[in-house]
Amino acid sequence: MSETRAAKVEREEAKAKLREWIKPGDMVHTILRHVSRSGMQREIGIVLLKDGTDLHPNYLIGKALGERIGKRDGIIVGGCGMDMGFHIVYSLGRTLWPDGFGCIGKGCKSNDHSNGDRDYTVHDGCSPTPTGKAHWHADSGYALNHRWL
Repeated sequence: MSETRAAKVEREEAKAKLREWIKPGDMVHTILRHVSRSGMQREIGIVLLKDGTDLHPNYLIGKALGERIGKRDGIIVGGCGMDMGFHIVYSLGRTLWPDGFGCIGKGCKSNDHSNGDRDYTVHDGCSPTPTGKAHWHADSGYALNHRWL
């Protein structure tokens, strides 16, 4: 099914707004709002705790990821057998930064560091360069931290 021009514009606007609110290294909290009787579908809410306030960007995240919003203001995800909150946060990182993200330093949770890369040089904000001066992680799914509430 192809996406309309208006839907594409709305998706890009949602991503732009989310990039204003969320930066690599930020903590994204998830709340389990509902589980179907079969256990094959969940409704998960997203909360960002920023500057003493709490943001509930479920609608924008749903638009950016192309997912439905449920009756309890959460994102509807199907399936079981894995951490679906992590799945939403990982997918959000991949959606917001499709070309990867710059290393944020010692707290960086990139899978590159788990797989032996011990270079925690903070990225300078420019695009990756072949000189090796810019430390860039290609898998932006690990750009965000996740915690259940």
